[in-house]
Amino acid sequence: MIEVGAVVPLVAPSPAAAGEQSPHRVRIIDGTLACLARHGTAKTTVDDIARQSGVSRATVYRAFPGGRDEILGAVVDTEMARLFSALGVRLGNAGDLGSALVGGIVEASTRLRDHAALHFLVEHEPGIVLGHLAFDESDRLLATASKFTAPFLARWMSPDEAERVAEWATRIVLSYAIAPSSHLDPCDEADAGRLVATFMLPGIEALQSATSAPIDITPYRASGLPAGPGEGPGAAS
Repeated sequence: MIEVGAVVPLVAPSPAAAGEQSPHRVRIIDGTLACLARHGTAKTTVDDIARQSGVSRATVYRAFPGGRDEILGAVVDTEMARLFSALGVRLGNAGDLGSALVGGIVEASTRLRDHAALHFLVEHEPGIVLGHLAFDESDRLLATASKFTAPFLARWMSPDEAERVAEWATRIVLSYAIAPSSHLDPCDEADAGRLVATFMLPGIEALQSATSAPIDITPYRASGLPAGPGEGPGAAS
């Protein structure tokens, strides 16, 4: 059973599974999202979900035999699939690397900003959201987003470079989603364009032209952590 405050495991959405969803399942998932936007996970019951979805309690259990916990897991999977589907369209239509990065950042940031259920959870049940951004869950989230995005970026760089740049872009989106800035709005095409042109593209050019050890494009290293291999005073110049 999923307890309040627990983290729903994040996995890459399966296109095949999404295609197998019945109309009732989609309707129930959307009804659950509406409930979560009003009450969060703690106060949302199967009866609430059935009422909001316009179906009977029995229909909910036929679609989701595991009840509320199974529904919440399906909500996460479905919302990830919807996000990746929209991202795929933006990235696939991009004619150059800069346009792909700007489009991806704007699309993802806008969807996070406008997600009513996510907003409620961040404000009233932050442990559920923040749990996805800590330790192993954070690694899984970054890996899932990077592996989806990297093939689109690999049109302009090597697969390894594409994965690193995709992770960098994901970190940027999450950073601004968690701590919005009054100086830059990643949902705005012009602001995102300046961010990409000023910081990302020069960093990527440096990464591609480097002939020595790869450049670390992670936004920052927390103070107090031990230096990695090849870093620190004893490293060879």
